[in-house]
Amino acid sequence: MEQKTCKVIKAHINTFPDPLKIKIGQSLTIIPKESEYPGWIWCVDRDGKDGWVPASYVKQYGDYGIALFDYDATELSVQIGEELTILKEESGWLWCRRQTGKLGWVPKENLQIAE
Repeated sequence: MEQKTCKVIKAHINTFPDPLKIKIGQSLTIIPKESEYPGWIWCVDRDGKDGWVPASYVKQYGDYGIALFDYDATELSVQIGEELTILKEESGWLWCRRQTGKLGWVPKENLQIAE
């Protein structure tokens, strides 16, 4: 897969400093919560850590779910003008790598993708 680059056009601040990280097969509790980004669900692991997870990453059984993939909810705090490498896209967010190697999610609307 060819990696694309992008430039930050609107700053984003990480508001979840202790992100949820899940492994395939892990049990999760699903909490009804409204998201401004369709395709995301609020999940809680057995240790009580919670966060947004792509709905497509969880097999749902009512308020219970099983992780279908490993997932890391880390968000990147980014500043205008910063250049990032896009590694994947999910429901309005992009998983990016900054030039220092740090990885995390950034809202797609905050980025201008290079053609």
